[in-house]
Amino acid sequence: MPRFPDRLEAGRAHPLGATFDGMGVNFALFSDHAERVVVCLFDKLGRKEVARFELPECTDGVWHGYLPGIGPGWPYGYRVHGPYRPQEGHRFNPNKLLLDPYARALIGDLRWSDALYGYRIGATREDLSFDRRDSAAAMPKGVVVADVALPPQHFAPRPWRDTVIYEAHVKGLTATLQDLPPHERGTFAALADPYVLDHLQRIGVTAVELMPVHAFVDDRFLVERGLKNYWGYSTLGFFAPEPRYLSRRDPEEVRLAVRRLQSAGIEVILDVVYNHTAEGNERGPTLSFRGIDNASYYRLLPDNRRHHINDTGTGNTLNLSHPRVIQMVTDSLRHWVTQYGVNGFRFDLCTILGRETNGFDPGSGFFDALRQDPLLAGVKLIAEPWDIGPGGYQLGNHPPGFAEWNDRFRDGVRRFWRGDEGLRPELAARIAGSADLFDHDRRRAWASVNFVAAHDGFTLRDIVSYAERHNEANGEENRDGHSENHSANWGEEGETEDAGLRALRLRVARAMLATVFVSHGTPMILMGDAAWRTQGGNNNAYCQDTAISWMRWGDDAPPEAAEISTFVARLTQLRRAYPVLRSDRFLHGADVLPGLPDIAWSEPDGTPVSPEGWHDPTRRALMLQLAGPAAAPGVTDVLRIMLNGAGQPVRFTRAPVNGAEFQPVLDTGAPEAPLQMDEEGIELPAHALAVFAARVSSA
Repeated sequence: MPRFPDRLEAGRAHPLGATFDGMGVNFALFSDHAERVVVCLFDKLGRKEVARFELPECTDGVWHGYLPGIGPGWPYGYRVHGPYRPQEGHRFNPNKLLLDPYARALIGDLRWSDALYGYRIGATREDLSFDRRDSAAAMPKGVVVADVALPPQHFAPRPWRDTVIYEAHVKGLTATLQDLPPHERGTFAALADPYVLDHLQRIGVTAVELMPVHAFVDDRFLVERGLKNYWGYSTLGFFAPEPRYLSRRDPEEVRLAVRRLQSAGIEVILDVVYNHTAEGNERGPTLSFRGIDNASYYRLLPDNRRHHINDTGTGNTLNLSHPRVIQMVTDSLRHWVTQYGVNGFRFDLCTILGRETNGFDPGSGFFDALRQDPLLAGVKLIAEPWDIGPGGYQLGNHPPGFAEWNDRFRDGVRRFWRGDEGLRPELAARIAGSADLFDHDRRRAWASVNFVAAHDGFTLRDIVSYAERHNEANGEENRDGHSENHSANWGEEGETEDAGLRALRLRVARAMLATVFVSHGTPMILMGDAAWRTQGGNNNAYCQDTAISWMRWGDDAPPEAAEISTFVARLTQLRRAYPVLRSDRFLHGADVLPGLPDIAWSEPDGTPVSPEGWHDPTRRALMLQLAGPAAAPGVTDVLRIMLNGAGQPVRFTRAPVNGAEFQPVLDTGAPEAPLQMDEEGIELPAHALAVFAARVSSA
């Protein structure tokens, strides 16, 4: 134990956080409304407080001080003094130990206790009361961490047009991988295991999008039900990896996993949650931001600052109109790029990040800060373009440089293949890159992230196996989760032994997957969809850290896993082979060769779709012809994509193009037995998609 001085040196206001300089640690914490800030040091296990120092200086709202003689590994936390006036938005309580928002690693677990709350639970007008119990014993602590110099990156970022995203959960992907030591399963140490890498490479994935890995908490109401916050959308700290994903509690595991994935040609994208925190509404615990400066970090109701604005549905909303909050978020993003080497971010409820006083603004302060940043402007940025606040649905309205999750694609594709009427115009728009939504401000077709399944909802297998949600395991009497999933069970709810029904479900699923990969935009598949994973009809498995959510490997995988995995590999290979499928430009019918447009829609018999035909709700079959430069010079690829959403076979034309005959390259109806053409054309089975290709000279 070092001999501590009586007081800290002045130190510096920048950078924020606990920064080791080789001789000591500089502490810097933003709080515009605090009156005093105290840093508390703990023993190496984070259990016993061993020293307490007041930060001696405050510069531009940043409290700071320097302690020589200590270094990496020291646990610490803050106590912040100031007014406790909830009606004015101030909730300071120095009895509560607070986690540094910039803490880069954590030690200890959050143990739910009434002492974590700034008010007396059960008191009259609870949150207006004041609780004097010390919360340190129940709180995790931040840990001083030194910067790491990453080795030179030899991994060239992959262009958007060549990107195939695989949304995954760190634990769920490897929790059942029996070849790994038990303590490594479900951690970053397992994420880049050769077995996992081989699977991802084999199916053609180019990027993994990891669900939240920032430190998060298991909400108290879940713990009391014996459940966990499996998804992780309840952030405690934006700079620290979640400890449960570290087999040795060493952040180096994250760096190693990222490097191994990149060495395999796979980028790493993080799902980040900067719209709210784990502290909930005004009746939530005081863990960090609330006790540091509630009125600065959170959006509060203008006419009643006791209450938080709840545009997230989780109780609070971070105040991305405040420059220090914008700084914290961009500092966090840069941290994950420079210290861990990640390649991009998917922003949960991104509309909130662009909401200013008068509503959503694609030129908001946060978006402007992000787009001008020389580091962050060069990584992949993906928006979830909605929230539950006013004007919260903003699909297609995010600024250039962003891709966006396209739920219109998800719903349109599900409904078309379910057999709904009147879906041809919607399907055509989605397959063509959703130009109606994204073709403005010089955005590119890759801006549409196309998917039929994501973590929030049914898996692919469940889309074709369940007509209703089955969320009983969540403990909310099946009231939670989406009620409309645009799904169908095709005759029997849930699992079945009927071989014919199982084959039909696989056929419809293959057609959905194929639609994702023949569409302009960025394809995304959900973890396990290429292994026929089911959640038993649970469409809101946020609290299911159980077999409901986990990937099944090897002998434990369903019998259809190998078949669907092989099919996904064929889809990604098809997309690589034909550049016209991954064009980053919107196509509007311009001629590639005389009389040969880049995109054309027709009826199955080859006649152009008439205005009346587009609006005929009974027609469920459609043909798309795409033309564009082939990978080889001097050659033009022409693809005919035939879609039959009807319940009976439909005959499609076999007419050649520029003298070149079409050859089958994909058939979702019978993947291993390609369609045969006769003089009249091709008969495509019900609920099936086929792709035929021809190559013509560009001379």
